[in-house]
Formats: sequence, structure tokens, C-alpha cells
Amino acid sequence: MNNPQPNWWFVFDNDLLLLEKKDNSYSIPYQIEIPVSSEKTPIIHEISTLQGSLCKALEISFDIKENGRYLMTDLRSSFDLLPHDQFVMAGKAREILFWDRTTQYCPVCGASMKQFLPIAKKCPVCSFEIFPTISTAILALVRKGDSVLLVRARNFKGNFHSLVAGFLETGESLEECVAREVLEETGLTIKNITYFGSQPWPFPNGLMVGFIADYESGEIRLQEEELCAGAFYTKEHLPELPRKLSLARKMIDWWLNER
Repeated sequence: MNNPQPNWWFVFDNDLLLLEKKDNSYSIPYQIEIPVSSEKTPIIHEISTLQGSLCKALEISFDIKENGRYLMTDLRSSFDLLPHDQFVMAGKAREILFWDRTTQYCPVCGASMKQFLPIAKKCPVCSFEIFPTISTAILALVRKGDSVLLVRARNFKGNFHSLVAGFLETGESLEECVAREVLEETGLTIKNITYFGSQPWPFPNGLMVGFIADYESGEIRLQEEELCAGAFYTKEHLPELPRKLSLARKMIDWWLNER
């Protein structure tokens, strides 16, 4: 008989993630059985492997008070507590759970969907298939001489400024999206658009794709329904920046180091 093997348990209660305290640090629970119990039997998703062990994700409602062993925290805050590989996997787990919760019924005929692969569902009536949807958004770091364009969106929580961002639209390339978003939000035209990097953004199901560009022409005219502030800043006079969690901050740090 095979001995049961421990699993990584990514347990969510709405937007809160269960962490376990070990040796004055935090970790995703790693054990054989589900670390908490619930009145309802949860659906368990096998999402990947981490360090050779299965990663299992589930979403249940339970009441747990913070104690010496467990902590409930939102996914963004877990970035400051978890090892990076565990945080990345927690993001994937959250996206799978969001996908499962929002695709219970077929959008074509309304029948209950059936999951037949870890990231695939099929309608038993009309055979329509559903896979996790990724919402792609761009980030644009625009350089002008020794300064960089930073903006503050009206939906930001806090006082930080970040990069121009926006969602990819049907029928356009990523580079076209970058140019359009910068023009729409700031009135500026740009050139020399080059790829920087990408980042999964599980809030709830995004992919951030970063680009570097140079200012070409125009005066800043903010799209007021989206932005409440925006300007070019030098290294010596920067506003509050986004947290290191984000690709935007990685891009800004790259610009600072490049100079």
C-alpha cells in the first residue's frame, strides 16, 4: 500500500488565503489532509506541482480566528509573507477558483457545465467548451529625456503613481494597444515601443504585459474619467511609487537603474 503524500493546500474563503506560521515565517499549509473543515464538502482542484508535491486549491467558508498557527490574509498582502514560488502558485489557485465559480452554467444553452480537465469544462448538452479566460492589459513606461511619465488613476487605493495601463481590445496588437492607451489617457504620441516583460495578475484573472516607449509629441491632457494626475518626473523628484508586487514597479526600478 502506498503511503499518503502531503500536498500544498491553497485554501480560500472569498478573497482571503489561509497561511500557516512556521518558524517565525509563513507558508502555505503542507500536509496530507485539508487543514480546515467546513460543513459543505468542497470541490478540490489539482492545479500544479510545487517542489515535487501536488498543489490543491479549494474555496470554502469557515470561521478561523488568528492564532499562533494560522493567519487569514488577502492575496496581495500574502506577497510580503510567502516565499515567491508559493505566492505565484497562490495566484494561479485563485484564478482557477474564480474561473470555476463563474463558469457553472453553459453560456450557450444554460445547462450545468462539467469539468473534464483541470482547466477545461464541457457542456453535456451542446458540447460547448470553456477554458480559463485571461484578460490582457498593457503597461507603458514612457521616457522623455531624463524623466518618466507617471499617472494616478482614480481607482487607485493610496497615494501612489504608476504607469499608463489599459486593456487590450479585440483586433489590435499589443503595440497598438500601448500607443492607443497612452494617447487616450494622456494625449501624448509615442515611438520606439519595445517589449519589457509580463506578469500574471490574479486580481482576478489578468495578464500584465509591459512595454518601454519614448515620447514623440503632444502636451499632457488627462482623460479625467480615468486619471486624476499625471506628469513627467525625474529621478530626484519621484512621487510615491507602486509596491514591489507589481510589474509596474519592476519597470520603474529598471528605468531608475538604467539611468
